[in-house]
Amino acid sequence: MTMNKMVFLYITNESAKEAKKIVRHLLEKRMIGCANIFPVNAMYWWEGKIADETEVVLIAKTTKENFERVRDEIAKIHPFDTPCIIKLEADPNEKYLQWIKSELK
Repeated sequence: MTMNKMVFLYITNESAKEAKKIVRHLLEKRMIGCANIFPVNAMYWWEGKIADETEVVLIAKTTKENFERVRDEIAKIHPFDTPCIIKLEADPNEKYLQWIKSELK
């Protein structure tokens, strides 16, 4: 059973360029198998006002065992003082999970 052996890391970024920089860094270190990057609209409280901004989300895919190592690496290289790094557990098909695992070191 593959339940919860894979995780997605949901990470917000200020630009696609910055998101790609983080993804490339993690891929080169073989910490993630792949990632998706897409623009989103974010609304949140900031300095007493509601902010309405465009951000870029990257979803990195790795194993549950790798999560803490990847999260710590992202925190080191992310430009935000308080980066959003959220773990989402996934239940992929076995073939996909095996491919992700084969790309990691």
